[in-house]
Amino acid sequence: MAAYYAQPAAANYHCPPMTMQKQRGYRICDQCGAAETPSAKFRLCGGCMTTQYCSQECQKIHWPSHKPICQHTASQISSVKQSVGAAYGDGDLAKCLRKFTSAHTDLLGWAGFQALQLKRVPANVRQNALLIELTYHGRHSDSYRRFSVSSTHIVPRNYIRDPLVLADIQRREERCRHNGGIGTLVVIIQCNGISQVMPVEVDPPSKISWDTRDDWPQVLHHFVEQGRTDFKPISTTSRGVYYG
Repeated sequence: MAAYYAQPAAANYHCPPMTMQKQRGYRICDQCGAAETPSAKFRLCGGCMTTQYCSQECQKIHWPSHKPICQHTASQISSVKQSVGAAYGDGDLAKCLRKFTSAHTDLLGWAGFQALQLKRVPANVRQNALLIELTYHGRHSDSYRRFSVSSTHIVPRNYIRDPLVLADIQRREERCRHNGGIGTLVVIIQCNGISQVMPVEVDPPSKISWDTRDDWPQVLHHFVEQGRTDFKPISTTSRGVYYG
């Protein structure tokens, strides 16, 4: 098993109903649950730089509950800049990792869904997580293209030991189940001793038309190596096969 690393706070990613194609992979407001749309871009928390809000009002309302993990994340990011970032010639490696996660949201969520075989065994969402280890190159002008996939692993959920991150994931999981989902898929993106945790709230498999694919590692490598951010899952429906 890969070595354990301290985990920064979870990014705010959500998997909305799969029948609503235009919203797949969009962020949601961490206070009211509204989905981001192209015409309504969300605010980014200035402290942790991960949590999203649809308005300043929602950000103010959520602050008392968000404050502990926000300050924790800001502290983690600061220590990463000092101990890791400079060693690799990039003062903000953590920021690059977040941009990588954001650019490949659909791909990473799909890979986690396939790796944990959630279509066949939905209960795996509560037991395991997908760990994706990256190699940092730092040459490309686009920060999200400075990485390549070095390896992938299925790890138990207890691989994440940070109590604040675990509490944040649990909160999202409870929200997902309250809304009829099966739970929160956890994808851990890791590079040079730092990690980004990406929780994706998953609908029941009966509502997800994605095909089960065993070639997900090859697909993941291909899209990351090519710098492509246009990934769409393959789905088979009564009307035929479509992408997205």
